[in-house]
Amino acid sequence: MSYDINDFEKEIIQKSHSLPVLVDFWAEWCGPCKILGPVLEDLAQQSGEKWLLAKLNTEQHPTVAAQYGIKSIPNVKLFVDGKVIDEFTGALPKAQVIEWLSKALPSKYQVEIENAQKLLAKKKISEAKGLLKKIIDEDPLNEQALVLFAQAILTSDSVQAIKLIESINVGSKYFEAAEAIRTIGLVFQHINEPQSLPEDGVKDSYLNAIREIKANNFERAITEFIQIVQKNRNYDNDGARKICVSIFNILGNDNPITKKHRRALSSALF
Repeated sequence: MSYDINDFEKEIIQKSHSLPVLVDFWAEWCGPCKILGPVLEDLAQQSGEKWLLAKLNTEQHPTVAAQYGIKSIPNVKLFVDGKVIDEFTGALPKAQVIEWLSKALPSKYQVEIENAQKLLAKKKISEAKGLLKKIIDEDPLNEQALVLFAQAILTSDSVQAIKLIESINVGSKYFEAAEAIRTIGLVFQHINEPQSLPEDGVKDSYLNAIREIKANNFERAITEFIQIVQKNRNYDNDGARKICVSIFNILGNDNPITKKHRRALSSALF
């Protein structure tokens, strides 16, 4: 079976809107390419057409290679909806390629997850939890669903939220979001244990800002935390800044609150 392509736009970009396309950038003179190529071809045949493999000879398609910044080969890029969502360079062993694929390929529950994200954005927490629970019941290792469910219950049950994402570690694409949940979940402990915080003129404001997060009033919380940064950035080991960054990570870069206040935090810091 041939995986070579001639029309990048048609065979990669357009096809990736219906199925993920794994593109192997290679060349005849490249020794490691000849090691990795058969591994990818074998996995493609075993994939059950969950994803497609395409091999692009960089000598024959130098313009495309330049467009995607190919400086070292073999270089493997995963295209979804016309865009590169993940990649690796070098001839990885088969076991590592399988592990990479398991993390890089979009979840088969992607539609349900996107619906849950929309529900969370509309603060329809109960409905979002219902969707996410079904996914987690069927796929307990689905890190994206675990993170979203943890976000959904963070203000109501921070202990359980932290427990849900305890297996998400460095290297996961959801590690940053999981760390944000851990940071905020742990800071909630100060509400019941105010004595755990050092005495300072900003202490009451700090506790009040934490309570605002607990009440899902993120914008009020961030505004108060930024004021604390301006007065005493070092309070609670740079806690106000860390919590603001965690809120931004949970809300996402496109959230209006993130867009509005990220610059304000940067100004307060510098």
